Amino acid sequence: MLAAMKLEGRVAIVTGAASGIGAASARLFAAEGARLALVDLDEKGLGRVAADIEGRSGQAITVAADVSSGSQAREGVARVMATWGRVDVLLTAAGVSLGGTVDSLDEATWDKTFAVNVKGTYLWVHHAIQPMIAAGSGAIVTVGSQLAQSSLGKNAAYVASKGAIASFTKTIAVDHARQGIRVNALMPGVIDTPMPARSLQRQADPEAARAFWKQRHPMGRIGQPEEVAKAALFLASDDSSFVTGTLLFADGGWTAH
Repeated sequence: MLAAMKLEGRVAIVTGAASGIGAASARLFAAEGARLALVDLDEKGLGRVAADIEGRSGQAITVAADVSSGSQAREGVARVMATWGRVDVLLTAAGVSLGGTVDSLDEATWDKTFAVNVKGTYLWVHHAIQPMIAAGSGAIVTVGSQLAQSSLGKNAAYVASKGAIASFTKTIAVDHARQGIRVNALMPGVIDTPMPARSLQRQADPEAARAFWKQRHPMGRIGQPEEVAKAALFLASDDSSFVTGTLLFADGGWTAH
């Protein structure tokens, strides 16, 4: 007998779905029976992920949007409701990391980082949680970072934003637990996605930096987005039915070191 799909019949919104953790999670959610709303500014990337999902008999719509825009978040959720009439899962994987210490960071860099990472998380939660409240159920998965607990430095705005997401996640979980909504945060280590690849380009010696990242994880390697996607699936599905307000570190042991 085939195992039941973990998200059969559910509708999931994934921000940052064009690449990395968002794309891997969207593909896995679809494989587990969810209908996907894929959100990102990268329309070509969204198209590729949607084609992958539809090529495996899944269902997906694409929403080209800036996650830091309140009107685009509202319209995106409205489109999902008009298409499928429900929102069961939200994964907020959109993020940006621009580097810099506090003495060198300009205001525009700080504002952009918080607009995408923190405001973008707030806006999509704010709009997507409304139909969840009405339905009396839902699962929200935010994306923080292991650096919020164990920073390497030189990325002040990003680390601060991920710490904000962790705290935000906990308080939402408390506010909405009695409404049947679970809210948890993924805290990945260094994962083989475009974001750390861009970070490496800012390093004086990218190969040395990559080697350091690998050995900094006790497991001795960088993680894969598909590994984090499996953790996201756990938090999005009924497998985590008694889990809310937690920070799940999928970081190869980074924060235990």
